Amino acid sequence: MPAASQNALFGMGNPLLDISAVVDKDFLEKYGLKTNDQILAEDKHKAMFEEIVKKFKVEYHAGGSTQNTVKVAQWMIQRPHKVATFFGCIGKDKFGEILKQKAEESHVDAHYYEQSEEPTGTCAACITGDNSAQVVAVCAPTGVREHRCDAIRPDGRSLVANLAAANCYKKDKHLDLEENWELVEKAKVFYIAGFFLTVSLESILKVAKHAAENNKIFSLNLSAPFICQFFKDALMKVMPYVDILFGNETEAAMFAQEQGFETEDIEEIAQKAQALSKVNKKRQRIVVFTQGKEGTVMAEGKDVEMFPVLKIDQSKIVDTNGAGDAFVGGFLSELVQDKTLEECVSAGHYAANVIIRHAGCTFPEKPDFP
Repeated sequence: MPAASQNALFGMGNPLLDISAVVDKDFLEKYGLKTNDQILAEDKHKAMFEEIVKKFKVEYHAGGSTQNTVKVAQWMIQRPHKVATFFGCIGKDKFGEILKQKAEESHVDAHYYEQSEEPTGTCAACITGDNSAQVVAVCAPTGVREHRCDAIRPDGRSLVANLAAANCYKKDKHLDLEENWELVEKAKVFYIAGFFLTVSLESILKVAKHAAENNKIFSLNLSAPFICQFFKDALMKVMPYVDILFGNETEAAMFAQEQGFETEDIEEIAQKAQALSKVNKKRQRIVVFTQGKEGTVMAEGKDVEMFPVLKIDQSKIVDTNGAGDAFVGGFLSELVQDKTLEECVSAGHYAANVIIRHAGCTFPEKPDFP
């Protein structure tokens, strides 16, 4: 099998600096946060980011859904460095410098659009009690981290995204520049989390059309129920270009509801999503839904397969926040090396299983994946 080449995997999304802390239920109630939910921050949430740093012991990690995913993919691949490219917007500030340093440390080829109108986005991950209930408040961009592979995470997480600098990504100021577009042309697999639909639909469409016209693979994540519900017009403008659609069971259910699929059966939802109209007829769409202990569902053509997840002792779970991002990262690390879909799913399960044993979307120095 060919080794991956530099810049073969392209990700575009919302870079965040994650702030994680164990908090109490009073804190969640004070800010009206629900577990296992993801929302965009309102004014009433702004004070919580300062409060969490003052009241609780916090840890910082580079994050954002898509950035986490390409970081995990690069870790799985190891060498060459810079197989993964990442575009997103940050501020010209201390947090932005930290993010640039973190990207370099993870050997991702990050090219940020830097502007001074908004500060770099931050994401507060609030973990309550045991890890089984987590709330993530995302102050900033994108990411509200993404998505969960329940296999993998105990239930309960609430994400609040305050799209600071990440919301300022501009196609004409960054993506369209010749030196940046050359990196798009070098890629053969593209991945964008649904969160970026709230930021720059025109950037997503430009990349998606390039993929379709050149028979490259364009993949998208549903990312959160609110994307399926409140950004469905933007989502459905991109859907005809989607070769691989990722999501979890909660997102799949909301997507089905909003699309009038009239079924709650995840396998049927996967089949109906697979059958939606598509621009590049040379590739059949593949739909991959994680759904916790029940395993991962994959629809390809008229076939739907279920892949069991790796078992893990609950006591070994440290932090489930990066699990969904990691699943996709593992999957894409094999896809970009032309491996089979079964191998891609196995790598996804492996990566998620590793990430939940560590705080934040962090991992050991090297993977132990066959």
